Amino acid sequence: MTASSSASTPPTRTVTTRRRGTELSQAIYRATLEELAATSFEELSFEKIAPKAGTGKSVLYRRWSTTAELVLAALKDHEAGLGKPLIPDTGTLRGDLLVLLIAFARVLDEPRGRALRPLLTQRPRHPELFAQVMDQVVLPHQAVLLDCMRTAVERGQASPERATARTAAIGPRLIVAESIDRGTVTDSEVEAVVDLVILPLLAR
Repeated sequence: MTASSSASTPPTRTVTTRRRGTELSQAIYRATLEELAATSFEELSFEKIAPKAGTGKSVLYRRWSTTAELVLAALKDHEAGLGKPLIPDTGTLRGDLLVLLIAFARVLDEPRGRALRPLLTQRPRHPELFAQVMDQVVLPHQAVLLDCMRTAVERGQASPERATARTAAIGPRLIVAESIDRGTVTDSEVEAVVDLVILPLLAR
């Protein structure tokens, strides 16, 4: 190759595609939950989230007034967050409980699940955000558990007096506690929670 031909070759440019719309929102939500899972709510900031999401902090400030608003939006998202509750239909109470609680245990291994920990365990520091997360994220999932228990009552598989919101909360709380204490909650540990705790409580 001659010097003249080399000089005429245009330089290679790196083209950066800016995220927009849903792709940008998903990147922001994932970055938010990953940052929260790795640090704490007190350390969370738009300045830390923006570069992780591949955008500018001004984009975040235009959409959300506070990090609390962004965290809640991320957790409620169907893709990046906990989103829409799973609806099982195995035909048995045990099967439905295993489907729901094993799926929940696997979510707790992911950033979106680990992001729940500082919000649930530090309730006194952030009572308003805790209440919003419980009402808009946690309780809709517990409502599915309660529906499964009430369906089991109709099948004659559970006691109507014991199919309550309090009983529906026991499984998730035990799995969260196990996750904080041990890390990953195995399928066999979930089965033990179902077989040794929940089903005996619901027995007719």
